[in-house]
Parts: sequence; structure tokens; C-alpha cells
Amino acid sequence: MATENKNLSEYDKATIPNAKNLRFGIVVSEWNSQITEGLYEGALEALVDCGAIKENVIRWNVPGSFELTYGSKKMIETQQVDAVIAIGSVIQGETKHFDFVCSATAQGIKDLNVLHDTPVIFCVLTDNNMQQAIDRSGGKHGNKGAEAAVAAIKMAVLGQ
Repeated sequence: MATENKNLSEYDKATIPNAKNLRFGIVVSEWNSQITEGLYEGALEALVDCGAIKENVIRWNVPGSFELTYGSKKMIETQQVDAVIAIGSVIQGETKHFDFVCSATAQGIKDLNVLHDTPVIFCVLTDNNMQQAIDRSGGKHGNKGAEAAVAAIKMAVLGQ
């Protein structure tokens, strides 16, 4: 696995621009909230650690990962943010529903990045089981939310 020997929470602050003057949107799926809340906390902590002001971080909740695209689109259109982080968790089940949700969510977020000048960061875990999701949302592999926050900062600065 790509994350097996990597802690997703580790980053070198010297390589990251200061986020003091940036505004961020974070759209969080309520589905698998144990996982998405961990990802949100990791993202928020990393943003603040890199200089972001908490008042400049806007959080919206949506029901599930499929709805992240619409929530992110509305965030871009109404909140004047420099970057959006879309946080979700889809865990493999017994049906093809997993494949459809993962594909549609990834494509939707990709489409937003093509259509808008505001970057949307894909922070959606697509794991085979709950333990893998736990391991990547603050567990033994660190927190993918922190990694997404670093990407959001870098992409926001790139877009300026």
C-alpha cells in the first residue's frame, strides 16, 4: 500500500507557504463520521499550524461523499475561499455501490478543478474496511486530512 511506510501527518513547514492570509473551505461528509471528523481535525490542525486563522476556515457538512461535489461547488461560488478541502470516507461493502460513489466523487471533484479557478482537494478515503480508514484518519498511518491541508495551502498559493 502507498501509505504503509508513510505517516500522512508529517510535513516540513519550511516548504509550505504561510497560510495567514488565505481562506479555506472544508466540506465534510457526515457518512462514516468517526472517520470524517478525524480527517477534519487533522486538516484544521495542519492549517492552523501553517498559519491559517481559524476564523478564515469555513466548514460545511453534507450527507455523504457523493454530495461533496455540490457542497464544494457552492462553497466556491459563495464564500470567496482560496481552496476547498472535500473530506469523505467510503468503505467497501458487498455491492457495487462503493465503485459508483468513489468514481462519481473523484470525477466530480476533478471537474470542479477544471471548471473553476479555486482548487478543490480530494480528501476522500476509499478503503476496503473500517480499520484501514481508522489508520488513515489519525491512526497508525497518520492523518490524510493533514496531508490535504498542506496540498490546499500549496494550491491556493499557486492560484494567486
